[in-house]
Amino acid sequence: MNKVKELFKIEYPIVQGGMIWASGWKLASAVSNSGGLGLIGAGSMYPDVLREHIQKCKKATDKPFGVNVPMLYPNLQEIIEIIIEEEVKIVFTSAGNPKTYTSYLKQKGITVVHVVSSLKFAMKAQDAGVDAVVAEGFEAGGHNGRDETTTLALIPMVKEKIKIPLIAAGGIATGSSMFAVMALGADGVQIGSRFVASEEASSHHSFKQMVVDAKEGDTQLTLKELAPVRMLKNKFYNDVAALYDKGTSLEELKVLLGRARAKKGMFEGDLIEGELEIGQVSGLINNIKPVDEIVKDLVSNFKEIQKTMSEIQL
Repeated sequence: MNKVKELFKIEYPIVQGGMIWASGWKLASAVSNSGGLGLIGAGSMYPDVLREHIQKCKKATDKPFGVNVPMLYPNLQEIIEIIIEEEVKIVFTSAGNPKTYTSYLKQKGITVVHVVSSLKFAMKAQDAGVDAVVAEGFEAGGHNGRDETTTLALIPMVKEKIKIPLIAAGGIATGSSMFAVMALGADGVQIGSRFVASEEASSHHSFKQMVVDAKEGDTQLTLKELAPVRMLKNKFYNDVAALYDKGTSLEELKVLLGRARAKKGMFEGDLIEGELEIGQVSGLINNIKPVDEIVKDLVSNFKEIQKTMSEIQL
């Protein structure tokens, strides 16, 4: 039995990343209804908005779903209490210390998963008592690890040292890449960028189209002094790069970033001044599809590769 399928009671070991400005109830419920695990991205929601999305998701699916909680946002305690009140059964935490809420959530009967970008933090998450970890390589979009460890290197290193289920993330958008990371030791995958380019994602259509149009080399990891983030190259990215070229300060970066820069880009569709967070794998994404088709493509491609690999002899 697959450990991830067993842990979450899902059909396929596919988790949809809880991405800001993309992962509302429509995307989460569609992924869950298609056999994966959908996640509502709490990072872009005020507490009352999160409650509304959870309630709508409950009505839209009778399958398991969860909430992703970045621990660097305000109103964190209120968000945790809403999750408990609404009887959400699965929580993915990220961008913070897993010890903060893991035991509290588990006492409430909630399955807890923590997202990490290094072996060191994977082991700390296991010690904190989480039920599984997501190990995310630096190919991934959005906020990322400072060590720039790739998924190909990270997964086997983490697998060697932990005993709990391991979910791979970063650079995964096809069944073949899913097969590859599972061959390296992952029990399942978390996929973000491919689900951004879905009909059900709440991100702006113009942003989705820019993801589809992206080619190899069109993303870059930057802003390490604040919080490392991978984004598409646009005017805002070029403004950041210009600051680095002249020798910037932390304060200058903060002033340029301002507030709601990610919302401006990904949710409101400002492709010039917005922060457009997406992974390197955007270069492989060529269309905007319904979620059920994306999941079917992932599964069929995985099975094709599985058959091909079983026939290869060294």
